[in-house]
Amino acid sequence: MNRRFLGISIILVIIIVGIAYYAIFQDEGETETEDATPAATEAVTEEAAQPTAEATEAPAAEGTEEAAAPATGEAFRVAVVMPSTQNDLAFSQSMYDALVAIQEEMGEDNFEFVISENMFVVEDAATAIRDYATQGYDLVIAHGSQYGSSLQEIAPDFPETAFAWGTTVNTFADEGINNVYAYEARSEEGGYVNGVMAAMLTESNVIGVVGPIETGDAKLYVDGFKAGVAATKDDVEVLVNYIGSFSDQSLAATAAETMIADGADVLTGTAQMVPGAVNKAKEANAKWFGTQADQTSLAPEIVVASQVYDWTVVLKPIIEGVQAGTLGGEAFALTLENGGLVIAYNPDYELPDDVKAAADAAIEGIKDGSITVDVGEVTQ
Repeated sequence: MNRRFLGISIILVIIIVGIAYYAIFQDEGETETEDATPAATEAVTEEAAQPTAEATEAPAAEGTEEAAAPATGEAFRVAVVMPSTQNDLAFSQSMYDALVAIQEEMGEDNFEFVISENMFVVEDAATAIRDYATQGYDLVIAHGSQYGSSLQEIAPDFPETAFAWGTTVNTFADEGINNVYAYEARSEEGGYVNGVMAAMLTESNVIGVVGPIETGDAKLYVDGFKAGVAATKDDVEVLVNYIGSFSDQSLAATAAETMIADGADVLTGTAQMVPGAVNKAKEANAKWFGTQADQTSLAPEIVVASQVYDWTVVLKPIIEGVQAGTLGGEAFALTLENGGLVIAYNPDYELPDDVKAAADAAIEGIKDGSITVDVGEVTQ
């Protein structure tokens, strides 16, 4: 009996000790788990807080969690919607180059930008503009006059976001919208200078101009070019063809080919479709004058000079205004006088001294006001 009681007692002691050890082990495990959880959360938060690297693609659609998390920190953040590629040697590249220049000046830690390129479908551009505004960018730029109607609808929905668009002088302030900047290029000035040179270089007295749509800086350039030709040589015929497209290189090529067949030995054009026209000029050994960006690389043997847009001249005051709390309501312009327009001569083209002197004199005359480029009424 005593032995049986002793055996039962030993079994009970073993059971009690086991239960005690199990309770201690569970408490330690829970403590370790609770301590580890905050550390893991903190690590994820720090990783997510790192600024987003510069991108060149359209923002993802709303609702995509990965794309919806914008870069954080104190950097000034700009988003741009543009109608063609960032290396189009025309309108879009001029803006891209300016953004790169500003980033180099301010530093990547202080200035970030993203772009959506090839937004030639206005509805797609509107989606991108709204998405960027939703992501909280400091400045959203609609780089194209075709985006005006979309911006007019979107900007009021984001009163704390600054927008800008061009080329235009319309900030929509008359409609009660206070968060839109406008910018334009007075491209008739460089157009006039190119026209002076073209008139002096033509031997056939026929010059061709390939335009996109008769509006904005395109019309300004074409009208300024014609004025420069007329002021220099009054017996030159200037053929102008607005092809109805900013991007159709095939139409531009056809227009240039027709002009060359009609005797044009000097050509010019504006917008991102000009490579098509330049190729035809190159085949015919006709001289070419560029605008918006330096187009020398397209055909160094025939490009005489290019009017180059330096958008930093308007972007800097816009950025400063936004940083100071002014989100819109002001329009800015590129001119020869403020350095926003620059005539870039092709160093590989042997430009006669008298032609270069006439061009330089035209530049100085426009700057000091002794030459006025009259282009009449221009639709923006």
